[in-house]
Amino acid sequence: MTTYGLLVFEDAEELDFVGPWEVFTVSARLRGDTDRAVLVAEHPGPVRCNKGLRVVPDHTLDDHPPLDVLHVPGGRGAREVQVDNPVVTGWIAGTAARATWVHGVCTGTFLLHAAGPARGRRVATHHAHEDALAARGEVTVVRDVRYVVDGGLITSQGVSAGIDSALWLVGRLHGRDHAREVRRYLQYDPAPPYLADEPV
Repeated sequence: MTTYGLLVFEDAEELDFVGPWEVFTVSARLRGDTDRAVLVAEHPGPVRCNKGLRVVPDHTLDDHPPLDVLHVPGGRGAREVQVDNPVVTGWIAGTAARATWVHGVCTGTFLLHAAGPARGRRVATHHAHEDALAARGEVTVVRDVRYVVDGGLITSQGVSAGIDSALWLVGRLHGRDHAREVRRYLQYDPAPPYLADEPV
């Protein structure tokens, strides 16, 4: 059984955790609910995310089950507030040390850097914040890739890239055919409109 723990906090970017949540929970359902995903927050009350979505965590930092996968989203709350919250960064450091995989999306990589797991590693983050992350030092920011795997750390670019890296992760955990089945269930086969080379 795999337990996915997704951290949430005020001003977290919604799709940074909701996209991977969908991947992880569909994976669990297709496996007969042998896996589970839980939302974890510093406090037990509702959390208002970056675009206004409110979510209620399943657990706090002190009462969650052991986590096999720690997921850290980005957003304004990650890079401007939580990086300076020693309660959250300390929890990330301790939980990451016990987890098999650590998964960061967008500027969640800033939090992973502040907490320690991203230091000395190759990472990805949102394209608009690559320089700021590199300036923090002790990290190699890989540009122009959707996600980067460095040992047990997976980091991805912004928002939708978290779905790509989550699919890679369930494929690593449960096989590529299973990941393809999850992708098909989600009908995740992006063909973005308004491509630069599209005729007008």
